[in-house]
Amino acid sequence: MGVTLGGAERRYPWVMKPTLDYEERELRRGPVVGIDEVGRGALAGPVMVGAVVLDELRDAPEGIADSKALSPSQRERLVPLIEQWASSVAVGVASAHEIDEWGLCTALAVATDRALSALSLAPRGALIDGPVNLLRASTAMVFGEAPPPMAWDELPVVTVVRGDQRCASISAAAIIAKVRRDALMRELHEKSPLYGWYTNKGYGSLEHRRSLARYGPTRWHRRSWALPELGSTIES
Repeated sequence: MGVTLGGAERRYPWVMKPTLDYEERELRRGPVVGIDEVGRGALAGPVMVGAVVLDELRDAPEGIADSKALSPSQRERLVPLIEQWASSVAVGVASAHEIDEWGLCTALAVATDRALSALSLAPRGALIDGPVNLLRASTAMVFGEAPPPMAWDELPVVTVVRGDQRCASISAAAIIAKVRRDALMRELHEKSPLYGWYTNKGYGSLEHRRSLARYGPTRWHRRSWALPELGSTIES
C-alpha cells in the first residue's frame, strides 16, 4: 500500500519549517514512523536509514529542518532533543559490500527494514521522503547472495516529496541518520586517511576521486560503481 504526496520544485531560497500535518493524519491508525536515507550518492561507506516513531502529537524540537540546510553542530545538538521527543529512534545500515552484492535499491530496502526492526515501538504506518517506497526491494539487480527476507514490506506507506523539508518526523530521521553516518565516516578516515572522508564523508569530491585514481579503492568503496580507474587523470 502506498500513496505519494507533494511535488513541484525542490529548492527554495529559505529554509522551510516542517510541520506535523502528515503525522496528525497518519496517527489515526496508530504509531507512525518517519523515514529518510543518507549516503545514497556516496562512492564509499554505507547507506543509512533513520526511523523516528511518534505515538502521539508532540511539538517538535525547535530547529528541526532539512538536514542538508543545517550545520554539523546544529544537527548534533538536535539528536538528543529528537531522542527525547520521539517514542523510538533507530538507524538501519547497509554496507558498501552489500550495495555491491544487492544493488543500491535493494540495499536501501534492507537498511530500512533493519531500522524498523530495531525500533522499540512498532509503527502502524510510515512516512517516507521522496516519491519511492524504500521498502519495495527489487531482486532484479542482485549480483551475489540473496538479501535477507523483508519483515516490513507490507507496512502501509505514504511517500512525501520534499518530506525532509515538510514533515517533522522525516526531517528528524534524516538528522539522526546523517549524524550517525558522518561519525562513521570520520572513524573510517582515521583508518584510511588518503581519501578525505573526514570532510567529504565518502562523496565524490575532487580530492576523493583523485585519490582513487592514485591509490585505488579500499574495502569501504562501492566497487560495483563507476569509480575512477587506477592511473587515470582527474581534471575536475
